[in-house]
Amino acid sequence: MQSKLPNIGTSIFTVMSQLAAKHGAINLGQGFPDFPMSPALIECVNQAMKDGGNQYAHSYGVPALRTALAEKIQFLYGTSINPETDITITPGGTYALYTAFTTIIQPGDEVIIFEPAYDSYIPNITINGGVVVPIALEFPNYTIPWDKVKAAITPKTKAILVNSPHNPTGTVMTHADVLQLQEIVVANNLYLISDEVYEHLIYDEKPHASVLKYPELYKRSFIVYSFGKTYHCTGWKLGYCIAPENLSKEFRKVHQFNVFSCDTPKQLGIAKYMSNKEAYLTLGNFYQEKRDYLRALLKDTPLVPISSSGSYFESYSYASISNESDTIFAEKLVTEYGIATIPMSAFYQDGTDHKVIRLCFAKQKETLEAAAACLQKLKN
Repeated sequence: MQSKLPNIGTSIFTVMSQLAAKHGAINLGQGFPDFPMSPALIECVNQAMKDGGNQYAHSYGVPALRTALAEKIQFLYGTSINPETDITITPGGTYALYTAFTTIIQPGDEVIIFEPAYDSYIPNITINGGVVVPIALEFPNYTIPWDKVKAAITPKTKAILVNSPHNPTGTVMTHADVLQLQEIVVANNLYLISDEVYEHLIYDEKPHASVLKYPELYKRSFIVYSFGKTYHCTGWKLGYCIAPENLSKEFRKVHQFNVFSCDTPKQLGIAKYMSNKEAYLTLGNFYQEKRDYLRALLKDTPLVPISSSGSYFESYSYASISNESDTIFAEKLVTEYGIATIPMSAFYQDGTDHKVIRLCFAKQKETLEAAAACLQKLKN
């Protein structure tokens, strides 16, 4: 059989997680919490099942959940969204991204992405016949080089993909960034796909510059979110896509034949639980404490943090202690030190290697302490 993804192998997350399991290593590689989710949310879902909410949901999502999301968006961003036409519930954020790409890409269309990039982006574009145009964020602060973005626009450019807060670097877009993005998108009649799954995981009192705050940009955008990141339930694989009616209409044409509908009791449970605003309003401080705690634990190691302002992740440079490739260094951390991380080169198409590894701090204190004890064995 001729492969549609001949250059794609097993993801780095699977490779490192398998290696961690083989060696009994602590896994700070893959991004998932190892602490319990809210018992109240679990009870909401249990009650939904007891009440009979166990059959197919509406293809676009349970109406009560879409209404709750529209109310949340109005509360957070002052933006009015029609829950009937603009919100589609999806089986996770990654699925929503794939569906958005499938909706807009025609063979030969170019899509600009920023590297290092979450590993699903490139295969999503490629399998739909698109051409990936990668632009490297400027190391070490991982800022967007807007002059290079403008220079990369061609008659074949169809869309730009942005991710803020950013995985894997933890950077967040500023108001000035979004204004530049809006100028480029509008002037060149492009689409925008905005991955905002970490919208509530922003630190140091920085605001989230959501595309929902920018009406002219929203007109051309698919914005993707994840309940798993917000409510510590990544295994539920539930998210949503917000787009204006004309774009949602096309998105839903693809969606209805891929999954049709998502898990009914979980939608009903989350819809009820969303009245608890504190669950997401306190999330930034909750994770910032974990980021800062891991930093403090590692301050006497030769690892140098590259500041994260959002997401589950912070990157660390090991350049002062080794010239090894980040992949070799990460493998050695598993086999010799008992700690799994992710080499940053895995997020570049060309394997760019700045001697940086990514750590996930979405863990219990005990896990972070045990991981730090492993890394404290590193010597200059």
